[in-house]
Amino acid sequence: MAKKKEPASKEQAPKEQAQSEQDPGQASASVEETPFEAAASICSVLVVGLFILTFLAQNFVIPSGSMENTLLVGDHLVVDRITLAPPAKWMPLVHYREPQRGDIIVFIKPVPDDVDGKPQYLFLVKRLIGVPGDHIHLNDGTVVINGVPQTQPKDGMDIPANPGEKVFLDEFPTIQPAMDPSATEEWAVDAPNHIVNGELVVPPGKYFMMGDDRHNSLDSRYWGFVPRENIVGRPLFNYWSFKTSEDQYEQTGLAANVAWMAHVVIHFFSDTRWARTFHVVK
Repeated sequence: MAKKKEPASKEQAPKEQAQSEQDPGQASASVEETPFEAAASICSVLVVGLFILTFLAQNFVIPSGSMENTLLVGDHLVVDRITLAPPAKWMPLVHYREPQRGDIIVFIKPVPDDVDGKPQYLFLVKRLIGVPGDHIHLNDGTVVINGVPQTQPKDGMDIPANPGEKVFLDEFPTIQPAMDPSATEEWAVDAPNHIVNGELVVPPGKYFMMGDDRHNSLDSRYWGFVPRENIVGRPLFNYWSFKTSEDQYEQTGLAANVAWMAHVVIHFFSDTRWARTFHVVK
């Protein structure tokens, strides 16, 4: 009788299976990314990042103490550039709205500053006090809008004003900008056109901004209204806060920048305000 063939041994089957499983891995390992593919991947990341920073969000650093203690010098904010932007047909699902009284706003200052002998329009952050149509005046430092006194922002500072500017700051616009040397010439000329019965009337398409530190803020009392098109967005949260002197961002030049970067590296853990990390701005 012919002998029956015996099945393959149990030891051989797993060995052959293991070899078959290794072959695809070895084949895939031999496929390497080409320089063109690597460059394309990097470009894709850069394009996405540029899109986010241009249209959706933006990094902003607080350079002065005009919003203390709501915002501190050295706070690094993520700014929402979509919600307050003019509606766009190419993003129909995004929620848009007009700026509202009480919003903290990042905007382009309507008048230029002299930076190293050149005019430059700076980014500022203030609280929106008056919207188009509002009647505004200050009475002993209290903001009155449409006849209703407003409470001071919860975290706003209330430091004593410079004696030479206290009356102007606390009784605006009873004391008009033309009487304060720090006010711009353009605003000193234009402000009387918007004063009715001792109150400043916000015109269409314009907004009135003030810092939460009312006695330490160069704001709309000094340079006037902010046009709607100058509004960039609103801060969402503070992603990093580092102890910084108010004059740090006024220092320019390579040596100053290198010295500051070295200071940040050395004191990163000790001078970072960890309690403000991811602090929501409101």
